[in-house]
Amino acid sequence: MSLESVKRFFTENGYTDLHIVEASQSTATVELAAEAHGVQPALIAKTMAFGLKDREILIVTKGDARIDNRKYKDCFHEKATMLNHEEVLEITGHPVGGVCPFGLKNPMDIYLDVSMKEFEYVYPAAGSTNSAVKISPDRLQEVTGGTWIDVCK
Repeated sequence: MSLESVKRFFTENGYTDLHIVEASQSTATVELAAEAHGVQPALIAKTMAFGLKDREILIVTKGDARIDNRKYKDCFHEKATMLNHEEVLEITGHPVGGVCPFGLKNPMDIYLDVSMKEFEYVYPAAGSTNSAVKISPDRLQEVTGGTWIDVCK
């Protein structure tokens, strides 16, 4: 169903240039996704869900990046708190391992870490634990309406 919501989002918004690639194996982790797509782990755009006092947000980073707690706190003025598996599924409509900034169950603010800008293309998941989309960072920002931030080490 989650994969279907991403397909529907692309169709309804006229993103005919975006094509979902479904792997025959799991792409639920950065390492598995990199192996399945034949790319370095950094090219996998991982989407993480965080809770703020007044809302939930998504942050998309390059695959081998780590959140820098000081930068996060400077940006959002509170401590980084990741959502648990059940909260992620309930809020985004996507399972952990398939979380992406497309076809969300609920509207969310999306933040894109500048760590992805060094690449021509990145591979975010597409709503399931074996799917992805090859997309340029600038196109990712355009499609998601995301805001560029710097919160990684």
